[in-house]
Amino acid sequence: MNVLFIVLNKMEYLEDILDGFVDIGVKGATILDSQGMGSAITNSGQGSHPFFGSIRLFLDNAKPYNKTIFTVIEDEEMLLQIVEKVKSILGDINQPGVGMMFTIPVGNVYGM
Repeated sequence: MNVLFIVLNKMEYLEDILDGFVDIGVKGATILDSQGMGSAITNSGQGSHPFFGSIRLFLDNAKPYNKTIFTVIEDEEMLLQIVEKVKSILGDINQPGVGMMFTIPVGNVYGM
């Protein structure tokens, strides 16, 4: 059993990802509004390190918020299908600004 996390910067793909979840048989997921560290520093105007000035220049036109989607998947085969589906929707997830996806093993789940 694993929990799959997707930090989605390109929110125009949110509905497609959720549709893919339903098609594969995912019973539920939680979607949170989230913000990355660089965006938080840029928008707060804080940060005295010179690096933060570079981040501010880089992120000036970036969307400050993203979505974090997570779901618990009991079946390893289903997890692989979901990961492939998300990759097919997002294209090259390794490109800057797309987001990230990772899994964490889960020992016990209550109330599912």
